[in-house]
Amino acid sequence: MTPHPSPSFDPESPAIRAVAIGASAGGVDALMKVLVGLPASFSLPILVVLHLPEDRPSRLPEILAYRLEIPVHEAMDKQPIEPGAVYVAPTGYHLSVEGDLTLSLSGEEPVNYSRPSIDVLMSSAADAYGLGLVGILLTGANHDGAQGMAHIKARGGWTVVQNPDQAQSDTMPLAAIRKQAPDLILSLSDIHALLLKLGREKS
Repeated sequence: MTPHPSPSFDPESPAIRAVAIGASAGGVDALMKVLVGLPASFSLPILVVLHLPEDRPSRLPEILAYRLEIPVHEAMDKQPIEPGAVYVAPTGYHLSVEGDLTLSLSGEEPVNYSRPSIDVLMSSAADAYGLGLVGILLTGANHDGAQGMAHIKARGGWTVVQNPDQAQSDTMPLAAIRKQAPDLILSLSDIHALLLKLGREKS
């Protein structure tokens, strides 16, 4: 599957203020490939939802913190979103972004059989950040994230999908592509390169 770049997508635009990433099956490895190597000077917040079993605590924040140069937090209710940090949704809670750019956790019913739901994060982040949000959808085995990515586009943000041909599970990226064509369809290495550009200090 070939990339479909948007000619108006400028990853170094000062309008871009946050990144939201969603993944499911195969997501830990995919996240490592796109996040490891980001510099300590990375300037944007990164909000992450990864589908994990609800019957045990997630070790994802610990795993990421060990490998990343930027701070990693398990998201907490009412936590202010700071630049240059990663916020990971805790097991069993939806993660949302409020209008005042704080985080919100809820135990409401699963969305697309998922809690946390990528759709919930991306839709709320799109409402909060508008054209300042970049949504990135990685490998996964259900349709969670497709609606959220469409909502990002509706609010003027930018969408990036992992190339389904290279995903461990292509269901999630294909669902997003079919719902609404993303701005970019990229390999994991190219998504990492894009993040490096997005997170540069804007002059």
